Parts: sequence; C-alpha cells; structure tokens
Amino acid sequence: MPSRNPPQSFLAGQARALFTERVAQMVPELARTIGDTLSELALRPGNAREMQDLRDALRLYQNNRPAWVHGILGAVRQPFSSSAKTTSSVLPELGEMELVGNETVEHRILASRLALRLLDFASWELNDLRLRIQTLEGMPELSRLDLFRPEVIAQHLVEQWTLAGLPQSAWLLGQDTIHKNMAAWMLEIYHATNAFLIERGVMAEIDLRPLVRRTPSAVKAGTTAAEGAARIGSGSAGDGNSGTAPLTAPTRSGWSGNAVQEETRMQTATTPLARVRMRAQGVLGHLKQMLMSRVEGFDQPHARQASPQLEHAMNRLQQQAEVEIREGTRHSEAGFARTQVDQALQELRQRTSVLKKAASSSAEKATIEIVALMFQSILAEDRIAPQIRVWFARLQMPVLRVAVAEPEFFSSLEHPARQLIDRMGSCALGFDVTVEGDVLETEIKRVVQVIEQYPETGRRVFQLVYEEFDKFLSRFFAEQGSVARAVSLAQQLEQKETMTVQYTIEMRTMLDGMPVRDEIREFLFRIWAEVLAIAAMKNGPQHAQTLLFKQAAADLVWSASAKPNRSDRSRVIAALPRQLQLLRQGMTLLGLDLAAQDAQLKMINAIMADAFMSKTDAIPLEKIEAMARRLTNLEDYLSEQEVGDFPLDADSLVTMIGIDSVHIEVIADGGSQPTDAMCAWARELQPGSWFNLDHNGKISHVQFAWCSERKQLHLFATADGRSFLIQMRRLAAYLQAGLLVPTEEEALTVRATRDALAKLDANPERLFG
Repeated sequence: MPSRNPPQSFLAGQARALFTERVAQMVPELARTIGDTLSELALRPGNAREMQDLRDALRLYQNNRPAWVHGILGAVRQPFSSSAKTTSSVLPELGEMELVGNETVEHRILASRLALRLLDFASWELNDLRLRIQTLEGMPELSRLDLFRPEVIAQHLVEQWTLAGLPQSAWLLGQDTIHKNMAAWMLEIYHATNAFLIERGVMAEIDLRPLVRRTPSAVKAGTTAAEGAARIGSGSAGDGNSGTAPLTAPTRSGWSGNAVQEETRMQTATTPLARVRMRAQGVLGHLKQMLMSRVEGFDQPHARQASPQLEHAMNRLQQQAEVEIREGTRHSEAGFARTQVDQALQELRQRTSVLKKAASSSAEKATIEIVALMFQSILAEDRIAPQIRVWFARLQMPVLRVAVAEPEFFSSLEHPARQLIDRMGSCALGFDVTVEGDVLETEIKRVVQVIEQYPETGRRVFQLVYEEFDKFLSRFFAEQGSVARAVSLAQQLEQKETMTVQYTIEMRTMLDGMPVRDEIREFLFRIWAEVLAIAAMKNGPQHAQTLLFKQAAADLVWSASAKPNRSDRSRVIAALPRQLQLLRQGMTLLGLDLAAQDAQLKMINAIMADAFMSKTDAIPLEKIEAMARRLTNLEDYLSEQEVGDFPLDADSLVTMIGIDSVHIEVIADGGSQPTDAMCAWARELQPGSWFNLDHNGKISHVQFAWCSERKQLHLFATADGRSFLIQMRRLAAYLQAGLLVPTEEEALTVRATRDALAKLDANPERLFG
C-alpha cells in the first residue's frame, strides 16, 4: 500500500468532517419535510379507511420522528476507519450465503431505490470526490461502508426508520418527497465537499488517463455494457481513442469494468433500467466535466440570466419564426416532406451562427453550440418520421432559453425539458402515421406550440406540458381501435378477479368461528364469491340482482346450519325452492353447465337434510342478519391490498359478458420466477415505449399501450391490430429471459448528447467558434 502523506490524510479527514456535518444538518430538515407531506396527505379527502390510515401514519411519524432523527445522526457521526473490518448487518455482502426475511429484503430495496435516485442526480460530483479521497488516503477504492457512498446513507435512513418503530407503509407515503429533496441536498453536499478540496489544491483538474488500464481481452470485448463508460473515460482524456476498449479503472462516469460490480453492489437488487440510467448519467457527467474544464464560469450551479445581446437575438429569431409560420412559408399544415428536414437543419445552423455572434461569454457560446448539436442529432434520427422531426426542431429555441438559464439541463436526466423530449421520442421511434393516424402528431404539434407561446416561462412550461403529454399517452393508446377492445376486456377481467379475491377474503372473515360445514365454505369461497364479482361488475354492487345474490349467501349459511327446532325447519323448507333457484341463476351467470350446477345443488340439499337431524347449537339469527348487512355493503370493507397473480381466463369472461376477444392473445401466468429487480423494471415501463416480443417462437414489434390501475395487467399492441395481454409476474419473467427487449435503451436526449460529445471531442474549437 502506498505510504500516506499526513497533511493529505488530514485534509481527507477534514473533508469527511465537513461532509458528515452537512449530512447531519440535512436530516432534521428532511424529517420536517416528510412531516409536512404526511400532514398534507392526511387532509386530503378520501374514503373513511384511507383517511384513518393516513391519520394513523401521521400520528405515528410525529411521535417517532425524534427517535429516527437521533438514530440517523448517531449512525452518520460514528468515527470511520477505512481499514475497519466491520461485520455490521447494515450492508451485508451479496455473495454471502444467508437466509433473510421478507422485511429485510424489502428494506434493502427501499434503500437501493433511494441510492439510485441520489446517483441519478449526483454521480459526477460523487465520482470526482471519490477520486480525490482515494488520492488523499492512498486507497484503491472507498470502503463499502464509507459514508460518501449513497447506498450507505440510504441504508442508514431506512434502518433507523425501522429501529424507530416506523412502518414501511409510512415510508412509502413519503418516498417521493424523500427522493426529491435528498437528491437536491446531496448534490449540494457533494459539490461543497469537492469545492472544499479544490480550494486546498486537491486535484483542481482531474485527468483520467493515468487511471485507465486496458486489459488483454479488451480488443475481444466488442460492444459490452462497459462500452459507454469506456467511451466516456477515454473521451474525457482527449486522446482521440474514444470508445475503443473497455476500462478496468475508474472513469469519469464511474461505471466501467470491475467498478460496475463494486459500485452497484446494492443496486443490482433493484432494476436493470437503473443501470441504463447510470450509463446515461455518465454521459451527462462527461459533458459537465468538459464544460467545467473548458468553459470559464460554467461550474456555477445556480440559475443565471442570458446577456441582453443574446436575449435580444433570441427574441428576434423567435418573432421571425412566428411570422413565417403565420404566413405559411414553413411547415405547412398539408404535411411535411423529407426535404423540410433538410430545410429545418439549415435553419438550425443559421440560427446557431446568429446566436453565437450575439453571445457575450464563452459559457453562452458553449451552451448554444451544444444545444444545436443535440438538435442536429435529433433531426438526423431516421427512425422518427420526418414530420415529427421538424416539430422537434422547433424546440431548439425554447430549450436553449432553459439551458442558458439553468445549467442543470446539461447534468440532470430529470430536467423537464429532457423528460418531455425523451418521452415524445420514445413514442415517435417506430411511429407510423399510416397506422396511428394524425392523433399523436397533432398532440406533439400542440405541445410545441404551447411551449412557443410562453418563451419566458422556461422550466415551468416544460414541466406542465410534460405532465399533460404523459396523461395523453395514458389514454391515447388505450383508445385506439382493437386496443380499446382489448383494454376493455383486461379492465373487466382484473376487476372481476380482484373482486373475487376480496369477496372471498371478506367471507372467510365473516365465517370465522361459525359452525359451517367445509363443503358450504368451499362453495361460497370458490363459486359464490365469483358470482358476486360478476354480478357487481356487470350490473353494479347495489343492483337488485346483485343484492339478491348477496342475501343468498347469508341464507345458505343459515339454511345449512343445525335446525334443532321445528319452526326453523319449516322456514327452510318454505324458502328452499326460491333459494335453489337463486343459486342456479348465479351459477348460470358464472357459466357453469347444468351437470356442474346439479352436482353443487345435490351437495347443498344433502347438507340441509343433515342439518335437520343435527343436535348441535344453531347459528344465532342475529349473526346471520349481521352477515347479511355486511354483505349488502361489502364493497365498503374491501381493502386496497394487492391480490397477486390470478388465472388469466379471457375466454370465460367473453362467454359471461359477451366481449369481443378477436386479435387478443393472452400470455397466461406461469414460467420462471422473476427476481425483484425484474419486477421493479416491469413496474417502471412507460406507455408508448417500443419492444421486441418473442412469444412462441415469433418475434413481434410491439408498443406498450396500457397497464391496469393496480399495474397487474399489461397490454402490448402491434401495428397490425394484434394485442398481447400479460400479467406483471409473467412480464417480469419475459424481461428476465430476454423475450421482451426494449427497442431503445438510451433516451433520445442522451443519444443526442453522446453524439454532441463525439463531435466536440473531435473538434473542440467549434465550442466557441
């Protein structure tokens, strides 16, 4: 191990102390913000059970918040030794053979999600800090228990949450708030720690070339998962060999070779989609580092104003474009030809030249050039229809305004301007106007025009239209022809199966402790619960026919119980014909054939005859009446818990309620058990994204069109009108097996940024030219 320089080691200790104290200052503020969120949720209207649950969560959090804060502060302020051999259970090695409970696994997943969010925001600052601390301490890598690691901080928060007696459900209620606020605060803390070291002369400029080692197998590696990181590392070194081989040492992105395995120790338990985000964040990290090293003043993290000259030039070009549009001299409503893409590209270059001449600083010139290169890349994307690309090109000026005012645009994947372009791009890749009609194009056009109408609004208007576009997509694909019919079937199928499970659960609860024969219990749970679900779905839970079926359940329990006195037996005999008729009607609604119905009724008759001879105690009538009342309003008692997988039997539902199932293929449940990471990935899929589906040996190009409210059922559609309906677990299994593969893993703006970086690496002078 290299010998340590005491002053350097002392500086590292000071940096750790600063970092720890900043984290400690953040914790009480985070706790207060979570409390505000829970208070707001508790005041929102809802059903009685939801409101009570929210009030309980708020009260429990308020009582236990001091213990949580105290626990975190104690954990983060523990003295750290980089050479300590810790056996803590907080961050166990994933390779160790051990049995853990479901609660432990769930806590690790919560911590991993938080760590990934922090990495999304601050990976470039973290990578710089890691290299500086490694240099100061003479260590090859940070300890896996080092507080600098986001996963360590995240694990402390989750572990202390549990130790403070707070439930996981309360964490989930505040999870969005935790992720959003911690990401912003941790970015500032990492930045401040780096600034502290830079002021003291520690690696003011980071050169990655000495850290890059090429392995003998590098040439054979081809295009691997580390290719992006290799390109980033070698590109930032400026050696002209961008992307020629994988790296085995830390690069600017921090996600290459062996470093991937080390840095994603906790993240591998979550989602492959997160690893794509990490690679994307590496691209943005490279861009940010390049700008900070080459552009004076670009390292200022706060918003800034465009110079008066540039503001004037942007306003003049925007007004000129509006006049041309009104006069119909560009982008006519009759449709766009490929030649108009070339025209848009030429106009883009002309605007860029005018704007760079008006710019008053190197930061403005660099911003103008990079935005222009990104939009050139988008205009060159042949997989997007030409008319859609031209609409994308009109966003150059609004995006430039945002990028000049908010340098965060170049470093954050979650900037609303990036999110909007990426979301529209994911739908437009593979988009066929002849299939979808003009609806999607019209919506993209509307989005662009709204942004153009409010040029001064910047980030706010991008956020607004992004949310509107997301809502549009959630219903657009689900309303298209055969997809709409498939969605209708899927919605009713999930509704029926969910209600069946929940009715069964409620009836089990009601019958708990009652002397009811097993055969009657089985009939109610296996058959009658489904009858109630079908009736409620088809006619409504309070329809007269549904209420009769609910009453029939209570009557059956009473009729099949002991009847020691004559009056009760007479009452059963008098009601029997009507009761058997109702039972037969229900089973007919369910689609049971006559033979199956007769077998069930024969069993019920036999049990009733036995009840006449039974000498056991009868079920009190008041219990039966209470059961009947609860059944009448059963929907008020149903929980919102997940019902899990259920048999996908679309054919039986078609028979019951007469839905057309033509062109719908059901990928039934079964197959291998997917990992939690794949299930998490499946839950993150966004409507509009394109995939290649390999089902029964046939590959189809499909678009994710719809998922149910509970995210249990998912629908994928092809351009020729076919639909594939698949449950969550089977979907995750298909992702895991590579039978469902995203057409594009890299977002449109990330690919455009990568293209811009390649051009700037080859010709850095164009940044200011």
